[in-house]
Order: sequence, then structure tokens, then C-alpha cells
Amino acid sequence: MDKAALKNLLEQKRAEIRPEDMGLPRPSARQGRRAPGLTQSQIERLLNRADGVYQRLESGRYANPPADLIQDVARLLGMNEHEWDALWRYATGTEAPHPLHPSSGQTVSDVWLNVLPHFSDMAYINNESWEVLGGNDVWKRLFPDHTPPQNTMRWMLLHPDAHRILTDWETAWAPLVIPQLRAALASRPDDEILRTIEKDILADPVVGPLYKSVPDRFVTLDGDERPLLHPEHGPSWVTVCAAEPVGSPGARLIILRLSSESRLGNPTPQLKPEAGI
Repeated sequence: MDKAALKNLLEQKRAEIRPEDMGLPRPSARQGRRAPGLTQSQIERLLNRADGVYQRLESGRYANPPADLIQDVARLLGMNEHEWDALWRYATGTEAPHPLHPSSGQTVSDVWLNVLPHFSDMAYINNESWEVLGGNDVWKRLFPDHTPPQNTMRWMLLHPDAHRILTDWETAWAPLVIPQLRAALASRPDDEILRTIEKDILADPVVGPLYKSVPDRFVTLDGDERPLLHPEHGPSWVTVCAAEPVGSPGARLIILRLSSESRLGNPTPQLKPEAGI
């Protein structure tokens, strides 16, 4: 627990909220000045908590504050995901177990989307359901007619273009992508988009059996290298760099660095004849 940081964060967030906006009177401070923001007792009243509970939390005297108290305080004080993670770390010494807001990971700030055109490498952002939120023109040239898919997970596993562009799809791509989908469904079983993708995969005569046979494994995107048949550059390698916007846990910024040579010493990807040719 970091008592000083915890106290500073909560005092700052309390001071940002006008009691009048919460239907409460603004108390006067010493010498007749009006106190800024909500008081500790007003916080307890709004949270329907016993006297002294919030004061113990803010002062750092609550050794093991319950999760619902920390969460209720964060939501009442209008914290963003970065502040929520900081609050949890200061109060418990551990990482926040889940995002504060249900919508986190589904959207990102416009600032992130405005940054994408400045990358010289292929770059795009998707949300936690792999829905594409934005991508730069370099990335869009990877797809026919420069039209990217709506969902990158669906495209990678089910679209015929992916089976051609993603070189050695059955051995180099699918066994790494499928565990990511399974892990996402395990953590978000109610995600309708991911559930529909899985349903369509299981009904597919090619991908369905592979989905059932690929073993679960831990997959890290950062630094991963995979073969690619680029429409303009031909047989290539891409190195994957992944980052998560702090304010949108679950969303991903993906940067794909294209190279004609493998940085890991792998042989140059070879083109395979189309089936039936």
C-alpha cells in the first residue's frame, strides 16, 4: 500500500466533484471559505457506507479494503481506467483484477486513431472483440481493393484471402491465432461477437476440425515473426509489435514490420501452388 499516493489521488478526485451536482450542500471551510469538492462524510453518505469507512480508505488505515468499496469509490469519483488501476495498486499493492467500466476495451480515444497515419509500418487498432477501430493506409494495402476486414479474428481464421495472404496459414498462423480466440472466450464468455465467430468456425469444414485439434498454448504477440505473401512486395516476413492503450484495457495497437528477410534466420517464405493447379 502506498498511503501518500492513495491519499493524494482520492483527495484530488474528491475536489473535482461539486456537492451541488450530487444534490448535497457545500460545507464551509475555516474562515468562511467554501470547501472544494465532496467531503469524506458526503462520500460515505453517497455510497451508503458506515461513518469512517471512506476516511479509513483515504488515509491508508484500511489494511484490506474490500473490492466492492474500492470499485464503488472509483465509479463515484468518475475515475478513468488509468486512475482505477492506480487506485487499486495504491490500496492493495496488486494489479487491478478487471477494468472499471464495461465499455473499456471496446473503444479508444481519438488521439490513438489520429496517430495511426504517422506510422511508416503497417498499423491498426482493434478492440477486445477484434473489431477494427482504425488502420493506416500502409496496412490497408495488405487487402484486396485496400478494404480491411471489419473483424481481424474472423478474417484470419475464416476468410479465403487470409488463407492465401497468411503464408503457411495452417501451420504458421492458425495454431497461434486459435488459442488467442479461446483465451478471449474464456475471459469474456458473454461476448456475442466472439461467440458467433467460434460458432462459424465450428461449422466450417476446413477450420472447424483444426480448431478442435489445435492445443491450447500461451501466445505472445510482441516480437512474433510470421510469413506473409504481401500483394505488392511478395513473399515476406512480418514482425508483430503489440501495445495496449492504458485507458482502454483489452484494445490493441498492432504494428506489423514488413521485411524481405527473416530477423530470426528463417528461410524465405516460398509460394505454394493453388489447390488443383
